[in-house]
This record gives sequence, C-alpha cells and structure tokens, in this order.
Amino acid sequence: MAEFLLELLSEEIPARMQARAAEDLRRLFCDRLQAAGLSFDSAAAHVTPRRLVLVVAGLPNKQPDTVDERKGPRPDAPKQAIQGFLKANGLKAVKDAELRETDKGSFYFAVRRIKGQATAKVLPDLIAEVVRGFPWPKSMRWAGGQLRWVRPLHGALAVFDSRPLRGGIDLDQDGARLPFGDTTVGHRFLAPKRFKAAGFADYEKKLRAHKVMLDRDERRATIVAQAKRRAAAAKLTLKDDPALFDEVAGLVEWPVVLAGRIDEDYMDLPPEVLTTAMRAHQKYLALLDREGRPAPRFLVVANMETADKGKAIAAGNERVLRARLSDARFFWDQDRNVPLRQRTPALRDIVFHARLGTLDDKIDRVQVLAARIARQVPGADVDRVSSAARLAKADLVTGMVGEFPELQGVMGRYYALHDGEHADVADAIAEHYAPLGPNDACPTKPNSVCVALADKIDTLVGFFAIDEKPTGSKDPYALRRAALGVIRLIVENGLRLPLRPLFELAYNNGRFDTADRAGVIDGLLDFFAERLKVALRDQGVRHDLVAAVFAAGREDDLVRLLARVRALESFLASDDGANLLVAYRRAANIVRIESKRDKAVYNGEEVDLGRLIAPEEKALAECILEAQSGAGDALADEDFTAAMTALAGLRRPVDRFFDRVTVNAEDADLRANRLRLLSRIGATLDRVADFSKIEG
Repeated sequence: MAEFLLELLSEEIPARMQARAAEDLRRLFCDRLQAAGLSFDSAAAHVTPRRLVLVVAGLPNKQPDTVDERKGPRPDAPKQAIQGFLKANGLKAVKDAELRETDKGSFYFAVRRIKGQATAKVLPDLIAEVVRGFPWPKSMRWAGGQLRWVRPLHGALAVFDSRPLRGGIDLDQDGARLPFGDTTVGHRFLAPKRFKAAGFADYEKKLRAHKVMLDRDERRATIVAQAKRRAAAAKLTLKDDPALFDEVAGLVEWPVVLAGRIDEDYMDLPPEVLTTAMRAHQKYLALLDREGRPAPRFLVVANMETADKGKAIAAGNERVLRARLSDARFFWDQDRNVPLRQRTPALRDIVFHARLGTLDDKIDRVQVLAARIARQVPGADVDRVSSAARLAKADLVTGMVGEFPELQGVMGRYYALHDGEHADVADAIAEHYAPLGPNDACPTKPNSVCVALADKIDTLVGFFAIDEKPTGSKDPYALRRAALGVIRLIVENGLRLPLRPLFELAYNNGRFDTADRAGVIDGLLDFFAERLKVALRDQGVRHDLVAAVFAAGREDDLVRLLARVRALESFLASDDGANLLVAYRRAANIVRIESKRDKAVYNGEEVDLGRLIAPEEKALAECILEAQSGAGDALADEDFTAAMTALAGLRRPVDRFFDRVTVNAEDADLRANRLRLLSRIGATLDRVADFSKIEG
C-alpha cells in the first residue's frame, strides 16, 4: 500500500473560498479513485493562501483485474442478432462467446477480462479531470491558456509511493503544460527556494522549515494565542470574533501578530464605527479595555518576520487605519448635520425592486403594517412604531453607511438619538433588520419587534406576489431567512399574532396587479410551514407533526400551532396515542380501499345510528361522539392536552371494534354504514391534527 501526495500551487486563493475548495478537492478525487476501482485507507485535504494539498493513504500499487460480462441472444436467435452481438463486443466467431445456462434458458455471453493498470499510470488522468472540472465559485484564465482556475497556477507537486508522477496539467490547446514534479516552494518571501518532498510527512516537515504552516486550524489557533498574549501584555482583552479569526487564517501562511495604536482623536467615534473600520477593510483584530469598551490599540496579522520585529509593518498599518478613521470622522460629523427625517425623501431615488417600487414606497407599506401589528403586541406604542418605521431606512443615504454598509441600522440609531428621537424609536431602527440568522440575537422590545416583523412580512408578501419565490437552489432575496426571522420574532416573544390577516393587509398595501390573492397567501402559509419545520428541527421536533397540525385548518397562529405540536408529540409518545395511530391507519386504509372499489365516498357524518347492530360498533359510535365533543371544547379553550386526552378515549373501543366486528358484512347497507363509521374516526382525529401526515 502506498501514499499519494498532491499540491496545486497558485497565486493567492480568496480566504472565503479556501475551506470549500479543500473539501471539494478531497471529495472529487475520492469519487474518481472509487470509480477507478482504487480503494484507500484515508484521504485528507489542506489549504493555505497559495496551495491546495491532498494526501491519500493506503492506495494499492495497481488496479484490481476486472471482468466485463455482457449478456447476448439465445443460441436459436436469428443469425443477424447473433452476428450483431459478436461484432458489438469485438468477437470474431460464436466460439469466442460463452454459452451459459440461466433461469430463463441458454444465452451467449461476451466475457472480457481487463487487466488492472498501475496506479501511477491512472493518477495523472484523475488529477487532470479534477483540475479541469473544479467547481470554483469564480475562476479565471491567464496569458493565452484555456485552463480555468481561481488564480494562475504555478506548480503541481504529485508524488506517489515517494516517486513523482509522469505527465502534467494541460494549460492550452497548443501543448503548453504544467508538469508534475516532486518539488515545491515555501513562503513567498521568507523561504522561496525550491525543495523536494518524498511523501506527506516529509513535505509537511520541510514546509514548516520553509515558513509555511499547512494546517488551517493550527494557523487559526496560533493567531488567537499570539493575539491574546499581545492583549495581555497591554492589560487588554481580545474581542472575540470567530469569523474574523477564520478569515485571517486564510490570508497568511506564517502568522505573526503585531500591535498598533489608534490615535486618541478617533476614540470618541461610535464603537461600531471603530471596529467596522478595522475589520471590514483591514482585517484588524480589536482590543477591549476592562469595561469592555474599544481600546486605543489594534492587532494586525502579518505574513512576515522582519529584523525590526514588525515595527515598520505596524507603523504602516497605523497610517492606513488613521486614513480610514479620518474618513469615518468626516462622515460622522457631516451626517449629523442633516436630521434623519429630512433624509427620507431621498429614498424615492432608490429602487427596492423594479416591480415593488422604491424604498420610499416600501417604507409607506411597512409603516401601515407596523402600526397594525403594534395594536396586537403588548407594550408597543403605535406612534413610536410608526415613527421608527418611517425612519428605519433613512441612514442608507448617509455617508457613513455608504462607506460602511455593515453599519446600516446601527448608524440610524445614533443619528436618531442625536436628533432627539425617543430611545425606543432609535432602538427599533437599529434592530429592525434582526434577526439576520440563527445565531443572531432576536429583538425583544415591543416596538422593535413590530418594525422588524413589518419589514420582513412586507418583503415576503411582495416577492411572493410578483412570483419571485425561492427555488430549490436559489434564494436571491433571502426570503427563507426573512421567514425564519418572522418565526423567531413571534415564537420567542410569545406573540398571539395570526399570520393570514397580516399577509392580507400587506398584499392590499402593495396594490399588486395579480388577481390570485388567495393563492399568494396560501403559498406563503405553506412556505412558513416548511420554514417552521426547519426552525424546530434543531429542537428535536418532528417535521411530520408540524405538517399534521398545520394541515388541520391551516393554522397560522404560530404560538398556538407549537402548543398543539407539543401536545400531539406527548400524546403519540403514550401507549394510547401510538396504538390509536395504528388503529387510525387501519381504519383509513379500509375506507380508502373500499371507496376505490365501490367508487363511492363514505362520509362519517352520514352514519345511521339506528342501523348499528353489534355492541362494539354502538360503543364506538358513542365514544366518537364523546371524543368529538370533548376535543371540540378543549380546542376552543386552547387546552390541547385535554383535546388529546379526549381522543385517547377512542383507543379501546376502536380495538374492540376491529376484534369483533366484520366491516365487509354481506348486508350491503350494513357494510356501508360501518365504513361510514370508520371514516368518522378519521374525521374526529383530523379536527386536532391530520393523522395521515404522521410518519412512523
């Protein structure tokens, strides 16, 4: 068994693409190895800014021999058919085929024994296939070549069993080729000389000696450890920013953390401005003082060791940051000269969507919807909600947000407070985009919740109305995220806020030219049911229970829906619930089969109680009436546990019915009446949930 090592050396790979590229390289190559009949023990991929690396251990030295068999015609088949089979399989005469007895008689077989090739001869073609078909999100061609790669390729180290492979990667149609070899280079500046590698262990050791840290996780851990030491030396703490740590680990091959100073003149800027100016463009790490406020220091992760211990690098980055913060200072001072309320007319010049109007049109719709929501949210103030909705997007036309789009909403809060707006209004402006994802904090302040809900619902209804719905692979307007945001806002705040009336109001506000209002709203409710399944999956809630409850009347009160799901989940976990589900399915299957056979519909509401003969069917009919009454009263009181308890009373009467009553009686009228009785079981249960959608 042997080891295969591949390194594709290139110009710098964008940090955001690196982790996916490493996984794609491992997956694609492993798939091709398996297709070629080459088993292996393990495969791992690594990535640095300049190289993609794959190591596969436990490869055989040659492919296994294989046998290709193709079944042909019978011996008594027409001569033309036999000759065609022989010719298609490269056989000269009938004697070259094998005649075999099978379960269906005698047949000719063409048997071809294929000798496995040496693995070293197979690998070059596999490498070429992977490189040609690599799924980069963005790629480029360079010079006169035809090959596409994320950045220009400079080298291809390919070693199998300690020997370099023959061949190379074709760069164009004129024969230009990047040859395979057993050499590579280290750090671009610190150790640029070429070195040989006989295998992965040797490669990784020499790479480190040449100032390249191959393992991405090790680079990240090194950055965090060095940063914490620098922070501790200055009696400060490192601001936790996992996403930034990941990104910076993809920018350097030999991380060296250096410290720089921030001019005190800029420390009165809003903290978010300071950290965004450092993070967004320069990828600097922020430091905090003992009170958790930004400190006048920052950390930069260099890819260099220098004789002056990084002093010149730190000084250069200080100058760059000074220029950035100077711009931020200018925008901060200039923006506050114009109140947010005077900026809202400028939103008429920004198109939200060609078919949904401008941002000003959207704000008009959101303002109406937010005011309606505020009347149903305890603690919300309609006037403040309306003011916040009107000002929510005004900071998009400020200089600061134009320079730092990440600060939209955040700067709106600062400017609103500067203008003398109420703190609740300012907070609602800042929070109306939230939550942006599953890990984002969900607003809890009533006014903020109202504006956030209105903004998201208007977006969802608008795009569904113009038929710009998400597809299986695309969601360009982030409608799934918006729906999950609505679900979190309602569920986490325990709001009794039915969705259908809000969707109808949002639709009416939009004055859409489509006539299918009901279809749009029903489609949105179905979409929310699917998103709710996703939202609850992490909580261990079964998706089929959500579907079952939602289908029973298209429940649009999410808090009530979840209470019903929890009650149903508890009910099915009991013996009565589990057995009643089995009985329901048995009854539903019998009614379905007999209805199809009779070409008739058996309606449980038409049961003739006077024609019930057997004591068991009489008892079942009485229990169904009791369950209907008990479950109906409990549902009206939103006591879903009591509703399930009422259903549980059906279990034993249903069991006795199936044990002692023959449904398909000889008397046709009696048979039809019993089928109608069975259908009433399903109708009773379906008032609580659609049991047909429950799995398992």
